Amino acid sequence: MGRPSRLGDEDRSDYGRALDEVIASPEMQRLLERSGVPGGRLRVRGLAAVARTTPAADAEYRRYAALRRRARGGRQDPGVSALSGPGDQERPGAGVLAVLGVLTPVLAAVAAAVFLLLGYGLRLAEALPALAGTLVGVGWFSLVVAAVTALVSVVALYRTAAKQSADGAVAVPDRFPAVEDARETWLAALRDRGIRPFLLQELAGAATPTPEAGEGHGSRFSSPAFAGPDFSGPGFDGSGGTAPRPPGPASP
Repeated sequence: MGRPSRLGDEDRSDYGRALDEVIASPEMQRLLERSGVPGGRLRVRGLAAVARTTPAADAEYRRYAALRRRARGGRQDPGVSALSGPGDQERPGAGVLAVLGVLTPVLAAVAAAVFLLLGYGLRLAEALPALAGTLVGVGWFSLVVAAVTALVSVVALYRTAAKQSADGAVAVPDRFPAVEDARETWLAALRDRGIRPFLLQELAGAATPTPEAGEGHGSRFSSPAFAGPDFSGPGFDGSGGTAPRPPGPASP
């Protein structure tokens, strides 16, 4: 079957929710009360055991990940800019039209200002009335061109933004029925075959002392208990003094 799949960053939140559901179950709550282990500490151990619990539901996770990739196949990666990906932006002439749509209103407005200034200047100076009339007419025409092209550019920009918003508003792949069913199947297998057995094992280890450590030293959730000051051992009495030595043979 190969190596177990590693959870992606987007799946770790689902793992955390599945872990919380198992800990919040009535069975686990009874075991927590009986063992005296804090639920938060058990959750920390469950989060740290992702590599141990997820292989139990690896087949379901592979199917869920494959369906999710297939559902996302026709959608553009959100991290890639629209200008660098395939689409309308790469059609020949699309870049030129975009540049013209920006420059045309600006150039037309500048030309209108120049022609109107020259035309009305000549009229005020009462020089070359024919040329002044021509310049004024060209100036007003340029002003109309600037207004129309600016309006067209704004409409085109709005349509482009609306199209990109519609493309980005495609339903999330996890909401497709097949993908959602595969996700629920994976989470159920993860809870039943991965997380729950691990937590039961941890609680059993917390409640059962190990033979080597003695009574009260088998819990991996508690610190080892040390003897008190009245510890007594060979050669020591309870008050810390030296115990009387047994009488031996008299010295010669």
